[in-house]
Amino acid sequence: MSLIYLLLPDNFRKKSMYLSLIIPVYNRPGEVKELLDSLTAQTAADFEVIIVEDGSDVKCEDIVKAYSNKLPVTYYYIPNRGPGLARNYGAAKAGGEYLIVLDSDCILPPDYIKSLCKEIQATNADAFGGPDKASDSFTNIQKAINYSMTSFFTTGGIRGGGKKLDKFYPRSFNMGIRRSVFEELGGFSKMRFGEDIDFSIRIYKAGYKVSLFPSAWVYHKRRTDWRKFYKQVYNSGIARINLFMKHPESLKLVHLLPAAFTLGVLLLLAGSVFCVWSLTPLLLYAVIVCTDSAIRNKSLPVGILSIPSSYIQLIGYGCGFLSAVWHRLICKKGGEFSAFQKNFYK
Repeated sequence: MSLIYLLLPDNFRKKSMYLSLIIPVYNRPGEVKELLDSLTAQTAADFEVIIVEDGSDVKCEDIVKAYSNKLPVTYYYIPNRGPGLARNYGAAKAGGEYLIVLDSDCILPPDYIKSLCKEIQATNADAFGGPDKASDSFTNIQKAINYSMTSFFTTGGIRGGGKKLDKFYPRSFNMGIRRSVFEELGGFSKMRFGEDIDFSIRIYKAGYKVSLFPSAWVYHKRRTDWRKFYKQVYNSGIARINLFMKHPESLKLVHLLPAAFTLGVLLLLAGSVFCVWSLTPLLLYAVIVCTDSAIRNKSLPVGILSIPSSYIQLIGYGCGFLSAVWHRLICKKGGEFSAFQKNFYK
């Protein structure tokens, strides 16, 4: 039985709201506080906030209560179901015309809500998403991870950057959808990883208008160390094959590049036993990444850290991708799967 806490003060109660911000949470009370802090500073106020605690051991209920007189916020606790189904639960409780899905490790700039409303009015999009950035307050490792997840030299710019090798798919760290479309398509699937891409693919297939909102960006903390980051991208690689099994047309050349990169690194390392010059391409790539990141972040230390971050991003994704190819396509072993299920957040 779900425990429900309604924390909406009387002065915030409305029959309907323009935007409903839905935020699933799992053991991240400190990050929820930062996100709620950023919401109190918004320059536009026509929104509600729905926190869905997804079976956390360390709850954020008390933190949410502390903001009940500052924000139109509602808190729900449910048994652990995974982020997609937690978002669906929040959507069922929402009153807005548009549903905005955010990760709990995001921080919003003051004009985020204002920018969303302006972009919605200008485009009349049915679904949309914005890019992410690194805040000056982030650690150098977090900034390096942000670079490796957004750079053209690592992901092909498919996460909302200027240059890109594939069309834009809204992702759940900063994603919006018209309520009627959400309800028609049944919301997020039960997939543990890649559920946001699955949803975006279904939105495109249904013929709805999808837009990138460049001005509606967020600060996104992502993972805080190399081990957690590797687990995340490894599962993203697995998810790409899980998505391929559901949507064969979704697999593009850009999704094969990390696996090719991984195999190339192994071949070059093996070749270095006979000729050290075989390492030249790896060193050249490191120089490109370091230079580009240092310029973008205006920091040489972040540029240097972006080298291991980029290699982890590509090799982790590539290894997960190749593992899923082996299990699902070659060995035909069962259905969807993911790795590190018992210690993903450790």
